[in-house]
Amino acid sequence: MPIAKTSSQELALLILQVVALIPYGKVATYGQIAKMAGLPKHARLVGRVLQQVEDQHLPWHRVINSQGKISLSKLDDQGDNLQIVKLQAENIVVIAGKINLKLYQWNGEICKVG
Repeated sequence: MPIAKTSSQELALLILQVVALIPYGKVATYGQIAKMAGLPKHARLVGRVLQQVEDQHLPWHRVINSQGKISLSKLDDQGDNLQIVKLQAENIVVIAGKINLKLYQWNGEICKVG
């Protein structure tokens, strides 16, 4: 499906559907999400879509850059980086704003419950 013939809303929906699949305790990169959504080479689009997300149930915080670094700088009420706080709550170790992708990167498999 060529990008030019697809609305930006449809592209955003594809991206958000993939983000929703990232399991608890795992992270994915912007490029990985783009590729899984059928939009290879559109990692920046993933970032733009996630900047506008207000859905509290979508695990936007599990998306990081290709070096394992935190890209977002949203702060919580205490002045802490909200993305780091949410990742640490899932037992993901964040050291100096960076996550070990070898340990925490999602392999793309979807876990089925039951």
